[in-house]
Amino acid sequence: MKKGFLVSLFLVFTLIVSACSSNTSTNEGGEKTSEGGGDKTAALDIFSWWTGAGEEDGLKALIALFEEKHPEIPIENAAVAGGAGTNAKAVLASRMQGDDPPATFQVHGGAELNEGWVAAGKMETLNDFYEAEGLLDKFPQDLIDMVSKDGSIYSVPVNIHRGNVLWYNKKVFEENGVEAPTTFDEFFEVADVLKEKGITPLALGDKEPWTASHLYETVLLGVLGAEDYGKLWTGEVAFDDPKVVEAAETFKKMLSYINEDHSSRNWQDATQLVANGEAAMNIMGDWAKGYLVNDLKLKVNEDFGYIATPGTDGQFMVITDTFGLPKGVDNPEGVKQFLSVLASVEGQDAFNPLKGSIPARVDSDVSKYDQYGQDTIEDFKSAELAASLAHGSAAPEGFVTKVNQNINIFVTQQDVDQFTESLTSAASELN
Repeated sequence: MKKGFLVSLFLVFTLIVSACSSNTSTNEGGEKTSEGGGDKTAALDIFSWWTGAGEEDGLKALIALFEEKHPEIPIENAAVAGGAGTNAKAVLASRMQGDDPPATFQVHGGAELNEGWVAAGKMETLNDFYEAEGLLDKFPQDLIDMVSKDGSIYSVPVNIHRGNVLWYNKKVFEENGVEAPTTFDEFFEVADVLKEKGITPLALGDKEPWTASHLYETVLLGVLGAEDYGKLWTGEVAFDDPKVVEAAETFKKMLSYINEDHSSRNWQDATQLVANGEAAMNIMGDWAKGYLVNDLKLKVNEDFGYIATPGTDGQFMVITDTFGLPKGVDNPEGVKQFLSVLASVEGQDAFNPLKGSIPARVDSDVSKYDQYGQDTIEDFKSAELAASLAHGSAAPEGFVTKVNQNINIFVTQQDVDQFTESLTSAASELN
């Protein structure tokens, strides 16, 4: 993977510095490692981009649980707002480069973790932690694989989000006599009925480019299926493959049903259009459920409904938020205590019902989750899993950035040939 090697090499040279502190040492490879317990009184700054909707509520609940169990360890919510993580990732890169890592930080399992911070040599392994905490059989093996590289485990999943969810306003659907679409043909039939009645069929808020990429990846999954979708990232399926081109055409057609002010809205704004009945449907990850329930005070299966995006029944676009142990932190033992709470049944069940996600653990208390959560927990057990491109799990960040840029252009120009050519060119650097 030429691209991944170059990115890793760059990160190693720019992020690894020679300064040492009293609780760190340098190994034979020149990497800083945590030594002993460090300063056990040092505060833990928990770094994330969870500042809105149900995500902030979930994080606060997790921190409160930690404070209850470990009042002797100071803890700080160091979340950075804005940009759906873009701002936070920029601050994180600056801190890591400046030899000032946060105690622990939010990172998506998959390429974002493994081809970024792990490849750069900035994370401690957690194999011994998993064994000591008895976690090796508490997470699905596929999930452990997403937080592992070359046989070593590097972070702890706190949740599982499903990306391929279509949310719809139940009142709008009932009043117009339409059913939730399971196929693309059904989607366009429903959209035509709604559009003719002056209702925006599909809400989109792509002020931040990842949301359009999120919509596109669900279309890819619906057209290709999980197996061929996965082969896009290994080069076994090309971006000029007829089925991928078909997905681009389908994506283009879906864009003809979106709200005109999409470029000035974020994902919450788009979700609110559906909540208000100004739009009928929205395709977004299930953090939208946290927003609908916690912020907008709507009820699951009364005010809004949900279904897998067209063509993806039995498939699960998985996004997992994880936390690990950076090298060189002041209080590594304190971080492990936080990871222990985060990994526990109690911790996951405090966080996820508020966040809108489901627990990463296989033995959490299902009764603590609403009907959406229970349905999703059940679906996850048997679904074919697909790693999200838009959220950094399927491919390295450099490629994701290029996809976002090309989708921004495509949403405006809607030139399938140019879009296909651009993605094919960008993908040539993946392998």
